[in-house]
Amino acid sequence: MGLEPVFYLWVEIMDVLKLIETTVNGLGYELVDVERAGRGLLRVFIDKPEGISVEDCQVVSNQLTRLFTVENVDYDRLEVSSPGLDRPLKKEADFLRFAGEKAQLKLRMPLAGRKNFVGVIGALENGVLQLDVDGVQVAIELANLDKARLVPTF
Repeated sequence: MGLEPVFYLWVEIMDVLKLIETTVNGLGYELVDVERAGRGLLRVFIDKPEGISVEDCQVVSNQLTRLFTVENVDYDRLEVSSPGLDRPLKKEADFLRFAGEKAQLKLRMPLAGRKNFVGVIGALENGVLQLDVDGVQVAIELANLDKARLVPTF
């Protein structure tokens, strides 16, 4: 009896994520991440290969606002933006797209006594990422990733 409210809340969140992803993809963008923050703030991060403009954010924001009204999604404020230079890496496709780029990874469980790694993204096979850390290849299971972000280079 104690888990029913949590389960229904989780199902509701997953439904909203699916709505957002379907809409964003339908508009020709990639959904990078969705965050719910305090005071009813909903943040949506979008991307496309040539980068995101303010107009892109406006198009997605307007469409999501209309969708949320029709679908009765509860939120107070909506922010749509690009993921930034330190873009989060969430899906296998992200690691394939950004192969050769520098990334910062935080693991759930330590590997060789470490949870934090910074290196160049290499091959990805069977859910295992090869990361070049100062010339040493480190094999990291994607299932063990807590967070991963690109490291901006200037």
